[in-house]
Amino acid sequence: MGQEAVVTGALAAVRDDDYIITAYRDHAHALARGTGADACMAELFGKETGCSRGLGGSMHFFDRKNHMYGGHAIVAAHVPLAVGMAFAIKYRGEDRVTLCFFGDGAINQGAFHEALNLAALYKLPIVFICENNLFAMGTSVKRSTSLKQIIDRAEGYDIPGEIVDGMNFREVRDKIAEVVDSIRKEPHPAFLEARTYRYRGHSMSDPASYRTREELEKYRLDDPITRLRAQLTREGKLTNEQFDGLDKQAKETVLDAVKFAEESPQLPLEKLYDYTYADGAKP
Repeated sequence: MGQEAVVTGALAAVRDDDYIITAYRDHAHALARGTGADACMAELFGKETGCSRGLGGSMHFFDRKNHMYGGHAIVAAHVPLAVGMAFAIKYRGEDRVTLCFFGDGAINQGAFHEALNLAALYKLPIVFICENNLFAMGTSVKRSTSLKQIIDRAEGYDIPGEIVDGMNFREVRDKIAEVVDSIRKEPHPAFLEARTYRYRGHSMSDPASYRTREELEKYRLDDPITRLRAQLTREGKLTNEQFDGLDKQAKETVLDAVKFAEESPQLPLEKLYDYTYADGAKP
């Protein structure tokens, strides 16, 4: 897909008890955090065995056990929630950190600005991670944002910001580790702009006619998985045969997850309003 290095690199740098929250492109975030493929696939099928009990769907994955707090469909709406999570961490005197992922389309939303202001004001332990894939749906960053670089948004709130190569797993991991270490020592917000790229359209119905084939092929040459594979084989840490075995294993995992989802029970109709109304207030 092209964006794999951002979330995998970031989560490789934090502890299991740290908090994460993200926008609607949440599948990889849940999987990288430890949510089982079976539970993820069942959620896509609307089954009761899904990670959100079949009630969330593609954009609302949730896994409290692994501290993965969504999956949120409304652009930038989860950023204030992330700040609230970071506030809770500081209020309780914990040394956890919140990672808040969002796309470049979120940076012009009012809630985003309010959240950054509060995070800076209260020096909250949070890393804002912008997965800048250059397009908000089909709108280029150059057409939607007056800034030359997105991290300038953070500077406006006196939040330190850095740019990382979002196609490089190791660079993302190492930079997040460095930032998180400083936050644990003395709580403060930080901002990372991970420059990445998505190969496919925003959705199944998106023909991606707003970009050229040449542009797409240029970024494919820098694919994060291919890049990491080349690094590890060159260093003798994994062989091509081992990588092929991992690819086969991944495909088998997907097939098993599909089978699990297909065989899982449908959500009973009487549970339609569960978690929507207070007890005794259902229509």
